[in-house]
Amino acid sequence: MSLDVSPALLEQAERGEVDEAAFVDCVRTSLPYAWEMIGNLVARLQVDGGEFADNTTPPPTEQARGQLLRALASDAIRGSLERHFGVRLAFQNCHRVAVFPLDPAVDDRLGRFRSVRGQLLNQSPELRDC
Repeated sequence: MSLDVSPALLEQAERGEVDEAAFVDCVRTSLPYAWEMIGNLVARLQVDGGEFADNTTPPPTEQARGQLLRALASDAIRGSLERHFGVRLAFQNCHRVAVFPLDPAVDDRLGRFRSVRGQLLNQSPELRDC
């Protein structure tokens, strides 16, 4: 799953520094499923409060799954999404994405989510091929 990079954005990258807002917009248009999922989780966190908001529903298609994996596997994309939405992202498998506020008060919960134990507790036979 690649980003749909406009010639203007590619030219910007070739010249040097890239405007992060333009990069974020490229991510938004290239990976709409991932963008929408993360945006919805951020909205849910803002409305409901709490330590985090997460998704536990598998993506509806392989293309959607690929978008989510692409967004979260790339340090540049993930970092830009975190800065844009003002959250920390955590990822356990092909669909369990969580957003955490930047508040240090939730660091312990984030650590538990990202831990080896948290990863193991999130496994099931149904997820082996995700």
